[in-house]
Amino acid sequence: MLTSLRATLQLFSRNVRLFLFSAFLVGFGFDGGIFSVLFNLYLLRLGYGPEAVGAINSAGLFAFAIFSLPAALFGNWWGVRRMILVGLGVMLLGAGLLPAAELWGGGWQQAGLTGAYIVVFLGLSLYFVNSAPFMMASTAPAKRDHLFSMQTGLMATAAFAGSLIGGALPALFAPLLGTTLEFPAPYRLPLLLAGLLIVPAILILRGSENVQADDNEEAVADTDPRAPAPAGKEPLPIGLFLLLLVVRVLQVAGVATVFVFFNVYLDTQLQTATSTIGLVSAAGRLIAVPVALLTPIFTRRFGNLNVVVWSCVIVTLGYLPMALLPTIGAAAVGYIAIVGLAAMRYPATMNFSMRIVAPRQRGTLTGAGEMAAGVAFTSLALGGGYMITRLGYQSLFLLTAVLNLGGAFIFWYFFRNFRRKKSERTATPVAPQAVKAIDSPPV
Repeated sequence: MLTSLRATLQLFSRNVRLFLFSAFLVGFGFDGGIFSVLFNLYLLRLGYGPEAVGAINSAGLFAFAIFSLPAALFGNWWGVRRMILVGLGVMLLGAGLLPAAELWGGGWQQAGLTGAYIVVFLGLSLYFVNSAPFMMASTAPAKRDHLFSMQTGLMATAAFAGSLIGGALPALFAPLLGTTLEFPAPYRLPLLLAGLLIVPAILILRGSENVQADDNEEAVADTDPRAPAPAGKEPLPIGLFLLLLVVRVLQVAGVATVFVFFNVYLDTQLQTATSTIGLVSAAGRLIAVPVALLTPIFTRRFGNLNVVVWSCVIVTLGYLPMALLPTIGAAAVGYIAIVGLAAMRYPATMNFSMRIVAPRQRGTLTGAGEMAAGVAFTSLALGGGYMITRLGYQSLFLLTAVLNLGGAFIFWYFFRNFRRKKSERTATPVAPQAVKAIDSPPV
């Protein structure tokens, strides 16, 4: 697996390799790693319940959602590399403020935690929204097939290591601090450590070069006849734009529940040890690595459409054991299926989306997509906390499965019509007309 990662890295430019190394540090510390495993447990040790956990998470995710489009515009105006570096700096600030908020008393404590968490996610929006245009502009068209799969696989590797280590850190810090795992202190220090990892990420990316999208670049000829051709300089059709956003919302809803509440579910409902929570999280992230790296092979063989749809179906099936069997084994199996197959669905969807818009439209599409993802996460985080209190975890898991399956159906229904229309035009490729066919999809 590591050999495959190293071999694939050699395909990319120095800019992309530097970005991927920084992404590894972000994944290890934040996106799926130490922070993801321990932050909600930290809130529980401070005395907050699922409703407050959902409210704090939803505030940060909502900030991510509403700031995603401005983040794309800032990247267009001032450069995507600069905005990525600014985003990392803002994340570092928020990570430093979070543990300090614990010192505040009364209702100010939750307000401080919420504000610091919002700062973290403002930085994340700048970082992630501008990452796809930065990598695309830094990579030759012929080498882009592996781009998003490599990013997903590397961040999954980082998240695996971060989850494994993050789950073990509180037990190591507790005796040093003279306390137990029932208190917040053993969780606070690992969160600070996760924040400090942003510093080397910034230093690494400072060695990269500025890039600029080129609308005159040669369009990538997709070898898969079932995938759409690039739209070149054609304006992005509103129907296609909205369709991709709806699909993105429902797809993200399919993983938002486990990303926000899985560790809370294991800790409060199943009474699982922190080290075991980290181990289960790490297992899911580990499975995601080969799944992500195999994605280009599956998309070439079966097409992006089929890969996206079937990965959504398997994610849906992953929620069933979690909803029907309240055991650690069922939860682990479900989590691994959800996180593992999401690592295939994301690069397939991103590859599909980035190919059908002009280079200068990629930032806008990415920003809108991340905004849609933020809306999905916010809704599941805020509504999920209240739903857990009133109806239980099983109801939330079943609702999430239905939303995810709905996303798979919508994607299949509208784009299989495009696939049929495109196959009727195989003699003469007319990408703009094909894209307009989606602008007025069948009812």
